[in-house]
Amino acid sequence: MAEPIHYVRDKERLLERLRKIEGQVRGIHRMVENDRYCVDILAQIAAVRSALNRVGLILLESHTRGCVARSIREDHGDEAIEELMTVLFKFIK
Repeated sequence: MAEPIHYVRDKERLLERLRKIEGQVRGIHRMVENDRYCVDILAQIAAVRSALNRVGLILLESHTRGCVARSIREDHGDEAIEELMTVLFKFIK
């Protein structure tokens, strides 16, 4: 169900968050290379997971308020809700 993107208004904010996440992952890589303490590395991994979850939630909200809401208005709600539930189950794994 390819639809027009609705996160355009959040695009720059999402890209900035993703750039920060990239930097965090590179930092984790350096930590492993430099034999840093495991607990410190795990803390950084948790921070990256949290940051990625936030990006995912922004996209899920945008999708729900945009694509899903439009599909419901156009009487295609069951399909949109099914797709949303599928992606939510994947997201929370």
